[in-house]
Amino acid sequence: MAGADVVAPKAPKGKGGKKHKKRVSVFIDMTPMVDIMMLLITFFMLTTVFNTPQTMEINLPPDSDVKVEVAETSLLTIRATADGSIYVNMGMETPQRIQFNELRPLLVDRSKSNPKLVCLIKVERTGTYELMVNIMDELNLANITRFSIAPFKEIDGQLVAQAI
Repeated sequence: MAGADVVAPKAPKGKGGKKHKKRVSVFIDMTPMVDIMMLLITFFMLTTVFNTPQTMEINLPPDSDVKVEVAETSLLTIRATADGSIYVNMGMETPQRIQFNELRPLLVDRSKSNPKLVCLIKVERTGTYELMVNIMDELNLANITRFSIAPFKEIDGQLVAQAI
């Protein structure tokens, strides 16, 4: 072989002449993960404490024309004005202004002295709904279950103006 040049094979550029093994792809089965996720969701749902709505049951009379007779000595009237003032009187007494924090002890005392006590709540039209609910809560905490809600009329405004 005269005149023939022998050329050595060249290594491919950038690979350094080494052959790499092909990587085997990894397959992860996600089915058990879904099972675990569902078990965790079930666990957290069953162990969570759900808030129960706090409601007060109010029984309304079947007919608005029904009149109930209550003795004056058993009727406690609670009047609340738009500015949050509370006035209390038994029967035909002159209303007395009290602070909200004095309401519950007064209710407990009157309830103990008169087991047939009935409360009448009157809130001014421009008064807040929150005040009426707070008064009803105080009645509930004082274990007074017999109460009624009536509209605040002009005569009530006059009585409040004369209050002590």
